[in-house]
Amino acid sequence: MRVLGINAIFHDPAAALVVDGEIVAAAEEERFSRRKHGKRPVPFSAWELPEQAARWCLKQAGLEPGDLDAVAYSYDPKLVEPGQQGLDERWEELRTQYAERSPYFLATALPGLDPEIVRFVPHHVAHAGSTGLAAPFDGDCAVLVSDGRGECASHLAGSYRNHRLETLSAQRLPHSLGLMYEELTEHLGFLRSSDEYKVMALASYAEPAHLDLMRENIYATDDGGFVVRPIDWGTLAKRRKADGEMTQEHAELAASVQVRLEEVLLDLVRWVHERTGQRRLTMAGGVALNCVANTRIFAEGPFEEVWVQPASGDAGTALGAALHVVAEAGEPAAAMPGADLGREWTDEEIRGYLDRAKITYSEPPSVAAEVAKALAGDEVVAWFQGRSEYGPRALGRRSLLANPGFEANLQRLNDVKGREQFRPIAPMVLVGRAPEIFHRGPIPSPYMLFVHDVHPEWKDRIPAVVHVDGTARVQTVDPAREPLLAEMLTEFDRLTGLPVVVNTSLNTAGRPMVDDPRDALECFGSSPVDLLAIGPFVVRRTGVAA
Repeated sequence: MRVLGINAIFHDPAAALVVDGEIVAAAEEERFSRRKHGKRPVPFSAWELPEQAARWCLKQAGLEPGDLDAVAYSYDPKLVEPGQQGLDERWEELRTQYAERSPYFLATALPGLDPEIVRFVPHHVAHAGSTGLAAPFDGDCAVLVSDGRGECASHLAGSYRNHRLETLSAQRLPHSLGLMYEELTEHLGFLRSSDEYKVMALASYAEPAHLDLMRENIYATDDGGFVVRPIDWGTLAKRRKADGEMTQEHAELAASVQVRLEEVLLDLVRWVHERTGQRRLTMAGGVALNCVANTRIFAEGPFEEVWVQPASGDAGTALGAALHVVAEAGEPAAAMPGADLGREWTDEEIRGYLDRAKITYSEPPSVAAEVAKALAGDEVVAWFQGRSEYGPRALGRRSLLANPGFEANLQRLNDVKGREQFRPIAPMVLVGRAPEIFHRGPIPSPYMLFVHDVHPEWKDRIPAVVHVDGTARVQTVDPAREPLLAEMLTEFDRLTGLPVVVNTSLNTAGRPMVDDPRDALECFGSSPVDLLAIGPFVVRRTGVAA
């Protein structure tokens, strides 16, 4: 069975392809269009079909649109309830009409596609499928989805048994943990549906001064749902402009909401555990990208295992919708092999890009050893290797790397990327060495979706990756899965005594993550990066032609 999954309704447009039970490809449209989160400037619509991503997915499998058995669209307009409290009726009507006509939009974008094969999959069912049907273990599991909103709800709790979803609870709008966090994000001067991770980082700089107020207005209910009452953020901290001063009041408000979010999620997790009796929990939805909350769920919750979809945001619903349709047809797909589901280029194709750009480059015996040596010398390295990542995290395919042993590298990398200085950068570590350096969070942790406490004796050795609260958002590297990364980390450890390297996404502020070689060359040419490791080739700053 050949199923193309599509997300094209709120933000993060994406496409994914499942063929005969195997996840063949998945990519976000922003990697092609270079519009982050698929958002266009006003007055243009934020709704964008992932035309380029869909064409690439089909090409990757050698298929034509007419070869597909189904297209799974991660939104069901029939579930929308007119006049939902707290929602703009005009936009809801337009959104519903857009979704209803999507089969014909898709048929126009993908000539040869039969619009009759398009299946509408409820938004939160698609989120659930992206995690419960893709998790890397056999057997049944509980599932928790939490985000801003779907058609008429903001949350789903349930269980997978024999690849079939049983929904146990769904919180109806307007109550929404995700929308609440989005509103706070905007109040603090950041971009909603985009910059929520900045609020999470800011929260570490203060105590939750307004926690009692948050507990009065945001709380779980005994039916597996929750209540979110409106709060006037302005009475707690003045609304901040995008370029305005960040005050302690702003940090205290962020901390208060963050802690309350964690507490409510823990209540929901305990509820679904009591109802399902499952040992494993899978999570998705934009709220599942909150790695601080994820760690509390892992460390304090009742589940033995917690797995979070690396593309937990709306991009992941493209994959989840496809997996749901496959499972409904009685053909459960294999587990997600990893997040590296995007585009890649051969060595000769990369050489062609370098030659056309008239770039001076070398081909060392070992690109991993060359990079380790540069990092040991405190150089910043742009790392472009293999298939690109699906989801918002750079996981050693499209990364900026640096030496964690120098505290100044935190400010240095934030300057390179044009980011706020309160934001942390993350460590990449060999999985076998991780337990001696990090604890509390799960190990292995390959997708950078949990925070870990740093052992006291290591804090001064890797200061660049230790956040103000003593934690680090870890990515563990398995040599069997990532041999090139492991080779680089091993050599860096030999040179420095540190089995840890700084890893952050290869992009600059406001731009999507680098995806193709041209993106990499543009980013390298415009940023103070010392070395570009692209495929087997190395480009140094002095090698850029005048």
